[in-house]
Amino acid sequence: MHEGASCQRNLPDFSLKPIDYTWIVMNLVLASSSPTRSKILQQLQLSFITCSPDINESPLNGETTLDYVKRLSLEKARAVSNQYPDSLIIGSDQACSINGLILGKPGSEEAGIKHLKMCSGNWVQFQTGLALINTRTGKEHVTYDSFRVKFRRLSDEEIRAYIKLDKPLDCAGCFKVEAAGIALFEALEGKDYNTLLGLPIITLVSLLKEEGLNPLLAAVP
Repeated sequence: MHEGASCQRNLPDFSLKPIDYTWIVMNLVLASSSPTRSKILQQLQLSFITCSPDINESPLNGETTLDYVKRLSLEKARAVSNQYPDSLIIGSDQACSINGLILGKPGSEEAGIKHLKMCSGNWVQFQTGLALINTRTGKEHVTYDSFRVKFRRLSDEEIRAYIKLDKPLDCAGCFKVEAAGIALFEALEGKDYNTLLGLPIITLVSLLKEEGLNPLLAAVP
């Protein structure tokens, strides 16, 4: 899927605290056009660049959900890596599945209704891939995090009303948990709520520290 090629720099609010720049020897790049992923990364109060990768997001024949999101996460990071030497590149991709069937982004109201009918009353598994590339050393990390949600039993009326309310047709699973979509669920299971939103920030912090960037030491209060 073509996501464009625009890039922009995101800066923390420097008025809140002085920043110690002694650790900044590399750019931090988020290979994504997702506003949600950018918002999650901003929690770390680090300066970073967002750059949209241009890759084919079609699953391969016989590819599992886990293999799919790990592959796309790495491909997204690799797609922008040539533009940013001496950088840490973050790539992430998410897919949801029910009984082994990958549910992509519905794209249309008809498909969204079908997705939510399938999910109604069932547990749905989310796999979120995460890649980090150090373009200075060439080292690549690829991992993932999982999250499960239990859907309430939804009537046709509730499904149609929700789709009109949140317009989640560009979201995996056809919902926005950060908005009215939370009313679709009766239970959430996972170690990191951000995984459900699209970027496993807890796991990302561990990878950043492995590459010498400790977010807690990047800004001095």
